[in-house]
Amino acid sequence: MIRTLLSFTALALALGATTAHAQAPAPAAAYPAKPIRMIVPFPPGGGTDILSRLVATKLTENTQWTVVADNKAGAGGTIGIGEAVKAAPTGYDIVMGQKDNLVIGPWLYKNLPWDPTKDLTAVAHVAYTPVIIATSVNSKYKTLADVVAAAKAAPGTITYGSPGNGTSIHLAGDLFEKAAGIKLSHIPYKGSNPALMDALAGNVDLLVSSLPSAMGQIKSGKLRPLAVTSAKRSSSLPDVPTVAESGFKGFDVSTWYGVFAPAGTPASVVSTLNAEINKLLATADMKAAIQAQGAEPEAMSPAQLGTLLKTDYAKWKGIVEASGAKIE
Repeated sequence: MIRTLLSFTALALALGATTAHAQAPAPAAAYPAKPIRMIVPFPPGGGTDILSRLVATKLTENTQWTVVADNKAGAGGTIGIGEAVKAAPTGYDIVMGQKDNLVIGPWLYKNLPWDPTKDLTAVAHVAYTPVIIATSVNSKYKTLADVVAAAKAAPGTITYGSPGNGTSIHLAGDLFEKAAGIKLSHIPYKGSNPALMDALAGNVDLLVSSLPSAMGQIKSGKLRPLAVTSAKRSSSLPDVPTVAESGFKGFDVSTWYGVFAPAGTPASVVSTLNAEINKLLATADMKAAIQAQGAEPEAMSPAQLGTLLKTDYAKWKGIVEASGAKIE
């Protein structure tokens, strides 16, 4: 009898162990287990698009992941951000955000259904870039001083194109007008490329643009750079003076680009993405590729990028309000 009871007990324990093993959840697949979509909130050809595709391509090459850029343009980049906010927080939908759509857009567009400081998770900073003030190589304006003198002589007659009303590029132009004490006529376009084409054709007198958007035409000699808006000269255009050097001390406006994910994305996924993007930014070929576009690579931790977003979000509210730019 005792031997029988022991046999039943052993059998029960064995069955219990087998059942427990069968019910145990399967281990999670290593991230990423499928393609990653990088939402690009602006049209093809602009600075955000160029950097997004560069990051997606290089990540795919260096990690054997599949990262696909997907343009979702409109409303100053806020449509693409909105799509990222609504995506599942799994790490398979990320977005290239920047100052325009994360810091300025929320103060321009009323009733946006998201808050960048609450509804997104900072992943990795990619680069920063000055704004460039440029003109066609056939233009009569050779220096920024020429523009200022002409604008003071005939206020409101000099036109400048930007990627859109209320973008950081437009606001850089507005801040320059205030600093120089001049009045220019702003012509907003739907993206950087249309503004660039009209500047080359002479349909607008000046182009105010992100440097990556204009770099190709500057290198080809079709676009004459007059000044950059950052505190120091761009390493990509070391011979081009800053606005501050051109007589407007303390002038400093630049934009930044960073990768974000929906709020609630697991910290392990954020950490994996941050580590791989930062590793990519440290490579000589990636640095050269970013600098060739007129931008400066700069790695950050997710916490550092999150702090940058919150600081600029608060700071630019007043700048947007002072500019009078509003989109209902």
